[in-house]
Amino acid sequence: MSRIGKLPITVPAGVSITQEGQVVTVKGPKGTLNQEINPNITISVEGNQCIVNRADDEKQNRAMHGLYRSLIQNMVIGVSEGYKKTLELVGVGYRVSNQGQVLELALGYTHNIFLALPAEIKVETKMERNQNPFIILESADKQLIGQVCAKIRSFRKPEPYKGKGIKFAGEVIRRKAGKSAGKGK
Repeated sequence: MSRIGKLPITVPAGVSITQEGQVVTVKGPKGTLNQEINPNITISVEGNQCIVNRADDEKQNRAMHGLYRSLIQNMVIGVSEGYKKTLELVGVGYRVSNQGQVLELALGYTHNIFLALPAEIKVETKMERNQNPFIILESADKQLIGQVCAKIRSFRKPEPYKGKGIKFAGEVIRRKAGKSAGKGK
């Protein structure tokens, strides 16, 4: 058995899991998420636990067992607690603001970057004097929030010499030494 796949998923109060055909639906206080699953994988809900089963021990099914268990676990956490990611803009003159679901980034290019965010994501920007600007994203969908964070980060990745760029809050950037002056004898 897959070590991850055989673990039961604890379903908190207020969350329901249903399977119709090959689509698993998880409903909770923060929203509803759907995931299409492989026909060889089935789920069974008993009380406050959900168990993911596979048809046989074929290599492909063993691989899918742990994957779908993790995806369903992430959906359960998402609809009950939600996911929150914080991005920090490090650099002189870097600014961020939002009007509804449109994010405006000033990252040292000749023009500002406008990014329309999906409706499932709540966005908040924080700019305080003498501190780096922050972008706070919240959503029930872990995959979507990660994809949006990667897109925002791709506009100006952190560089190793000065540490400028967009990074996750708390992320440590490995620094490199610059040119060393006077190498000659």
